[in-house]
Amino acid sequence: MTDIDLYLDPVCPFAWVTSRWLLGAAEAVDARVTLRQMSLAVLNEGNDVDAAHRPMIERSRRLGRLFAAVTGVEGPQGFARLYETIGTRVHVHGEDVTRDGLDELLEKCGLDTALSASLDDIAFDDAVASAHAVGQRSLGGRGGSPVLAVDGRGFFGPVLTADPGPRQGVALLEAVITMATTPGFAVLQRPFAGPPTIDKAGHRSAAAPEVALRS
Repeated sequence: MTDIDLYLDPVCPFAWVTSRWLLGAAEAVDARVTLRQMSLAVLNEGNDVDAAHRPMIERSRRLGRLFAAVTGVEGPQGFARLYETIGTRVHVHGEDVTRDGLDELLEKCGLDTALSASLDDIAFDDAVASAHAVGQRSLGGRGGSPVLAVDGRGFFGPVLTADPGPRQGVALLEAVITMATTPGFAVLQRPFAGPPTIDKAGHRSAAAPEVALRS
């Protein structure tokens, strides 16, 4: 069985599309997928972030604390459950996540509502940075969201602007695994335009525009 780790920032719409594709295709190729945390806020520390992207970085910082807190208690399984719920709310339905509404989402995931306090608790920043560093080490350098690691060897992407569908999705994953396990393979890239295409009909589809997290 192939082990695949997908390092993602929960606020990243491209990562949402990639995760839907990967989770949908993994069983067909006998792959075991684990969703793990990376952070756009940590990645951009010390950078001059333009005004248009600052709200997303702030959402990354606050939600990152929440996901780190949940992972600390429930492990990767808790991360995945929370990501499915919050990702669907934010990326598919385009809805806000408020502090009050967060308690409801945590209950839906079977998680302690007290974890909502972690949004503004800087004590979790070190855990976020540590989780982020693991994904960057698998990549061997600096990279954004998502990072996909096949049997420990990481690559930035794949970045998808739409779900490829079941048949092409399996073929794409087979190709990604082949590239990742080929000695000497380094990079395959072309320009792309965003944001991803949105399909609000299902959970394994594309992502919505950025949505603010309000307290």
